[in-house]
Amino acid sequence: MEIRKVKKGDGHRLKEYRFWHAFTHSLFHITITNENNEKIHYALKSRYFAEDSSVDLYHNRKHIAYSTLPASLPVENGIIEVKSQGSGINSIQYLTDKLEIFSVYPEKRSIRGLRMRLHKRFPTISFLIGGLAIVTLLSITILTLPQIIESISQVPWISENIGTFESPISLSIWMNVAAGFAGALAATERALMLRSHWLID
Repeated sequence: MEIRKVKKGDGHRLKEYRFWHAFTHSLFHITITNENNEKIHYALKSRYFAEDSSVDLYHNRKHIAYSTLPASLPVENGIIEVKSQGSGINSIQYLTDKLEIFSVYPEKRSIRGLRMRLHKRFPTISFLIGGLAIVTLLSITILTLPQIIESISQVPWISENIGTFESPISLSIWMNVAAGFAGALAATERALMLRSHWLID
């Protein structure tokens, strides 16, 4: 179970979020009200480009725990579940002991926070951006999958025992690079909205 991977934190303080931190780590927040009507603030920090994908948990800005991803971090009256794919964190939620689910919101000054604000203020534009990302992923799959199958079919054992496949689509190196770049942008857009898609996963 993920909860067994959780380690005790070292007690350092969470630094104030600056705009340049958008390029180094993700930051999420949630405020939980306990039975005594006390408000407890938790923050979750996940670094980009880390050797092992992990998340740090802060209680009232004090580092109390960390875990590799996926993670289940114990908090007041429940756990916070964090899941990730190759494009980054794609699911983060607070699950109470009563099996109620609540959202964990991104730092408002982060890239994710800005994307969420766009979604709330201009839902139609946000929907169009999300739809374009999915269409882009589908188009890239249709264009590149035959080329991948062709490359696999040229493996000696496969070509000798099954046969070879010639792709009806042949893209130049630059077109393949452009397709890869567009796919990365589309996957990043979905990850920013904490929404997975089978093509991303």
